[in-house]
Amino acid sequence: MTKGKKGKKSKILLAVNDGETSFKAARYVGDICGRMSDCEICLLNVSPEPPPYYYLEGHSLVDYVKEKDAKADILFEKIIKEILEPLGVDRSQTSTRSYVTDQAETISGAIKKIQREGDFETVVVGKRGVSKAEEFLFGSISNAMAQSCDSFTVWIVA
Repeated sequence: MTKGKKGKKSKILLAVNDGETSFKAARYVGDICGRMSDCEICLLNVSPEPPPYYYLEGHSLVDYVKEKDAKADILFEKIIKEILEPLGVDRSQTSTRSYVTDQAETISGAIKKIQREGDFETVVVGKRGVSKAEEFLFGSISNAMAQSCDSFTVWIVA
């Protein structure tokens, strides 16, 4: 990765959850960006919309978003402190974003939306080990990202 034509920094969107493949993806990005001062990493955690019973229990969407944001903040801190900083990534090179999908929005669709909004040139996702049957029924985030990356680069870390 090099600086763009106008000298702007390389912008990487790192989609994370609390799974091991996300931690591997973070290590991969940290190993590369820890050697570069012109690299910006945005850690993104996407959560699906709340299940219907959540509202039946008297909770609101605001409650759900606060809950997901709090969990994401703990995850972001862990990744920054335990993975990225030891690999040489300065905290000033990182930012974070938590996102809750709306009705009928997929997680991969949300990642692509954030990529466009932030003009990220690279998206990094971990490949979750799913069976062929699960992939057929539920889809694969990494597969969906790979098939729709016409204006950005996707790194899939297994």
